[in-house]
Amino acid sequence: MAELATIARPYAEALFETSRGELTATQGWLDAIAAAAETPQLLQFAANPKVGADQVFKLVTSVLPQPLPERGANFLRAVIDNDRLAALPEAAKQFRELANAQSGRSDAAIYSAFPIAASELAQLKAVLEKRFGRQLETQVHVDPELIGGVRVVVGDEVLDTSVKARLQQMKSALTA
Repeated sequence: MAELATIARPYAEALFETSRGELTATQGWLDAIAAAAETPQLLQFAANPKVGADQVFKLVTSVLPQPLPERGANFLRAVIDNDRLAALPEAAKQFRELANAQSGRSDAAIYSAFPIAASELAQLKAVLEKRFGRQLETQVHVDPELIGGVRVVVGDEVLDTSVKARLQQMKSALTA
């Protein structure tokens, strides 16, 4: 994965530099094309030597929920022309990290055994923002294997209060 990160970095940095005033809007369309680029069928189609760059561009833009702005279309064409479509998800991730660093925010992945209601999520987000000392952009993922509680990942920090983690801690303590 380090190679893909290395390939994606110049694209993310260049896009970040050119869209400083429109980071949120840019992140929106970038996430959309990155999601499309994660599709194995699209990558297979793009890798076909009989398929031209214009065909790939038309296919990608046809599956997007909204038309791309001029900057987005130019960015996508550059990525496709340089045969870097597979690096788009990583470029989107790196762009988000750059944008978050500038705004003092971080992404937080919250894993819960059950769906979290909006009011509970707002309370949890407030507690987590206090705990991590910065604003968080949360995404909730349901993971029934946790049994109960939550597991929160913010960058390289992990806060695991799940029942599964506590059971593993008990197991370790009993077998030590």
